Amino acid sequence: MPNSVLQPVRRRRRSRAKRPVLLVAVALLAAAGAFAATQHWASAHGKPRHRNQSATLTPKLVSAKSLAELRAAASEQQVATRAPFAAGTRLLLPAAPKLQHAGLRRITAPAAILVNASTGAILWTKRPHQRRPIASTTKIMTGVLALEHLPLTKVIRVNPLVTRVALNREGLRAHERVAVWKLMEGLLLFSGNDDALQLAISTAGSRGAFLQLMNEKASELGLRDTHYTSPSGVVDRGNYSSAYDLAALARYAMAIPRFRAFTRTHIAHVKWAKPTYAKTYVNKNQLIGTYRGADGVKTGWTTIAGHCLVASARRGRTRLIAVVLHAPDPYGDARRLLNLGFANS
Repeated sequence: MPNSVLQPVRRRRRSRAKRPVLLVAVALLAAAGAFAATQHWASAHGKPRHRNQSATLTPKLVSAKSLAELRAAASEQQVATRAPFAAGTRLLLPAAPKLQHAGLRRITAPAAILVNASTGAILWTKRPHQRRPIASTTKIMTGVLALEHLPLTKVIRVNPLVTRVALNREGLRAHERVAVWKLMEGLLLFSGNDDALQLAISTAGSRGAFLQLMNEKASELGLRDTHYTSPSGVVDRGNYSSAYDLAALARYAMAIPRFRAFTRTHIAHVKWAKPTYAKTYVNKNQLIGTYRGADGVKTGWTTIAGHCLVASARRGRTRLIAVVLHAPDPYGDARRLLNLGFANS
C-alpha cells in the first residue's frame, strides 16, 4: 500500500551521545598542543622547565614584629618624602630681630612676630613666647598632618560624630562619602570644625589618637610653647601656642606645595554629591586678594582667644610670615608687619 500524505513518517534519529566526547577530545588535543608549544619556546629561549613549582611559590611566614617594623618603615618613608625640612632642622634662627627698632607703628596685638620664611630669620617680636589660646589657627597643624598621612584623592565615609561638632561647621552629612581634598578646602578656607574632626578621625582612627599625633608633631618640630586638646581649636582650655611657635609651624606648612595651594585660594567652587550638588568656599583670610603677594595662612577667633591671624605673603624670592594673637586690629597689625619686612628686604 502506497504511503498516504496523512501517514506519519518515521525519521531516523542521529546519535548525539558521541558529540560531547568528541568536543572534549578536541579540547584536550588543543591544550596538549599549546603546552608543547610553550615548553618548546621556553627551551629555545633558555628558560628552565619547572615540573614542581610548589616550593618556589610557597610564601614565607613573617612574624608580627617584622610586619610591624615593615609598616613603620613604610610610614616613615612616606612622611619623609613629603617633609619640607630634614628632621631636626631649626625652623627659626636664634638671632636677635634685626628690625626690632625700625620705628614700627603700634601693634595692637599683645603677642606678635614677623619672620622671613625664606631664611628662618626673626625680624620683629612682641612677647613671642607668651602662651595664648589660638582658636582656629590650630587647624594649621591639622592640615599638615592630614596632608602627610592621607592621599588627597582618598574617599572617606563621614563619621556621625562629626555632624555634632560644636559651632562653625560646613554641614557634612553622616555616612556621606567625601574626598580628602574637599575636606581640606573646608578646613583651610571655610574653617569647618566638622572638617577638622573628620580629618582627625580619618588620619589617626580616633580624635584622641589624633591629639596625641598633634602633640608628637609639635615636639618633633621644636614647638615648646604648644599643646593641643582639639583638632579644630574650638576648645580653648588646654589648647595653646605662641606667636613664635605658630610662625615656625607656618614656615613648615607653607613649604608644602599642596598646603600653599589651599591657603592661597580666594574662592573655591566644589562639586558635591546630591542632594548638595555644589559648595562654594570663601577664604576667611581677608588679606587674600587684597594684599599684594598674600597666600596664607589661617585665621581664628573665639571669645577667649580673640582675633588670631597667621599671615603669609611672598614678593619675589622673599616670603614673610606675620603672627598676631588676640589682636583688636588683626589685619592692620599684619599689614604693618608685612610692610615693614618687605620695605627692608
